[in-house]
Amino acid sequence: MTARRLGLSLLAVGLLALGGCATAPPRNSQSICQVFDQYPRWYRDARAAQKRWGTPVNVLMAFVQRESGFREKARPARPHFLFIPLPRRSSAYGYVQAQDPVWQEYRKANGRWFKSRKNMDNSLDFLGWYTDRIHREFGISKWDARQLYLAYHEGIGGYRSGQWRHDRHLLQTADDVDRLAREYGAQLQRCR
Repeated sequence: MTARRLGLSLLAVGLLALGGCATAPPRNSQSICQVFDQYPRWYRDARAAQKRWGTPVNVLMAFVQRESGFREKARPARPHFLFIPLPRRSSAYGYVQAQDPVWQEYRKANGRWFKSRKNMDNSLDFLGWYTDRIHREFGISKWDARQLYLAYHEGIGGYRSGQWRHDRHLLQTADDVDRLAREYGAQLQRCR
């Protein structure tokens, strides 16, 4: 009986330890210097994505901050009917809120079958890959966070349709992302 209790206790402690492995959002996400001080690996991941795809670190990190608030398991809110939870309206998930179809396309194109949207390295590489696609499709500069974000949010087809031009909330969000990317860029010059 004692050995069984000991085994269950060890199992419980192990599960609690694994649960504690989740990465908490940075304490101050408005300062990219503090974000990278808290998570130095993220800086290396962002630099690797920039080197591979050409999208600047400050733009990549502004997208992540906007999409998930640096929460690894971020998902869209689940609607409810009375007290009954309904299915989510989107399959968006992880740091960059990548939806299932485009995430699968990325993994197929890049041989990354065992990668996760909960991993910052994989998420930043995905973001670099997708912004590179946007750049090749529309000629949008990889430094133009506003237009890149609009195309990222709407997807290639949605951006091409141009309906985003009439969405004031989305346009304001894109302006906010652009402003944050500029702030992050200025901060990076000071914190290196």
